[in-house]
Amino acid sequence: MLVPDLKLLLEAADAASDIALKYFQHDVDVWDKVGGQGPVTQADLEIDKMLNAELLGARPDYGWLSEETEDDLKRLEYETVFIVDPIDGTRSFINGHENFATAIAIARNGIVEAAVVHCPAKKLTYWASLGQGAYLNGKPIVNNGASNVQSARVLASGAQMKSAHWRDQPPPIERHFRSSLAYRLCLVAQGRFDGMITLRDTWEWDVAAGDLICREAGAKVSDKFKHLPQYNQPKPALAGMIAAAPNLHSGLVEYLK
Repeated sequence: MLVPDLKLLLEAADAASDIALKYFQHDVDVWDKVGGQGPVTQADLEIDKMLNAELLGARPDYGWLSEETEDDLKRLEYETVFIVDPIDGTRSFINGHENFATAIAIARNGIVEAAVVHCPAKKLTYWASLGQGAYLNGKPIVNNGASNVQSARVLASGAQMKSAHWRDQPPPIERHFRSSLAYRLCLVAQGRFDGMITLRDTWEWDVAAGDLICREAGAKVSDKFKHLPQYNQPKPALAGMIAAAPNLHSGLVEYLK
């Protein structure tokens, strides 16, 4: 039986899917955020508004952190907070590609306890609750347990392979890419890829949901300093993220400066 918070997130993600697909591969208003933060669309904002109303309407005693809502540090006063990315992979969405997702997490005292990543164009819904395993479309998923860095299939942008990040040279991986960080984490959880790496500062809303799904599937997740991510921080950004099976994770971080 689904725990109540997880059921709420799944229902909200399904409603977000209806909005996203209404605009997907159709004309949608797009503009650039201030400060070089990338593009945003009419769909992002409409989903954000709906999720805010539905989720906080059901849990008025929870805080709120979303990519598309102006940050209010009052959220720090709450023990429990929603962490939301209405559309993760907005550029893919704009370009009519399927690799975008809605990511919703609930963190309590800095630890994610319930999470959903929904990829509406792919008809994929990943979810997890703390201590209860990870699922894709209702079926349990587990990380593939890869351990060998040599030719490991790792999701990472090209920028992550720059020599400035690594002691001597980048790890000898087979690099792949998907635009949504949330989806990348879920692909590692599912075992389709061996790991994922992002070494730039990473917004909490991009990875909170995928973090829990990865962990519940048996992967190890840390920031680039090997620290356990903590959520709902005053600046809601992490020092990158590395996710992989435990032995592969250890192998990858050995290459880091």
